[in-house]
Order: sequence, then structure tokens, then C-alpha cells
Amino acid sequence: MQIIERIENKLLGRVEIDFQINHTGKPTPTRSSVAKSLGSLEPGSKTSLIVVKDMNTRFGQALTTGVALIYANDEAMSVEPTYVHKRLTIIDNAPEEKAAAAAAPAPTPKPAPVADEPGGEE
Repeated sequence: MQIIERIENKLLGRVEIDFQINHTGKPTPTRSSVAKSLGSLEPGSKTSLIVVKDMNTRFGQALTTGVALIYANDEAMSVEPTYVHKRLTIIDNAPEEKAAAAAAPAPTPKPAPVADEPGGEE
């Protein structure tokens, strides 16, 4: 991961980062993997306070660019819309849901009932 531009926005209590990822031979990175990478690059940041705002992968290229916002605290993050908070919750819980779905047995379908009504043949 390469950081293209880093801007401190003290008014909103966040750091705005433009990044670029070259992922040759690997799949396109997920938002959660980008958040974890940024958390390790930015000192003192928590993964739960990182919002990956935009990610764009060019067709035919293994290059992804994007914008991420790293907030200082929960109060500063309250400026984000509700759908962003829901998306972050879904991303954080996704590995747990996949593991739970894999552990649960698949329900067996019930056979269709057979109607024994007279007069149906002509």
C-alpha cells in the first residue's frame, strides 16, 4: 500500500488519506483488509474508527485507488451518515457470520404434499 496524500482535518478530528494498492497476482482487496492495513500504517489509530470512503479498481489492471478517513474518536465519527455505520458493522461481523453459516447444517427440504382428490382426471 502506498499513501499518495495525507491531510489532517483538525476541524472534523480526522485524517484523510488517498491511497494506492498494487495487487498483482492477488484478488482485489476488501474494505476491511484496507482498513487493517491503514491501521498498521497510521500510528495510534483503531480499525473501528477507519472508514474506507471510496475504492476504485481499473479494469484489466491490478491497481486500486481510494480514499479513507481515520477518525480520532467516536464523537468525531458521528458526522458520518447512518448507512456508513451500518456498513462498518456488517464488515466487522462478516467473518463471524460466514463461520456460523458454515457450521450450521443446511435445512433439508420437505417433500411436496400429494393431493388425492377424485375427479381430476379427464
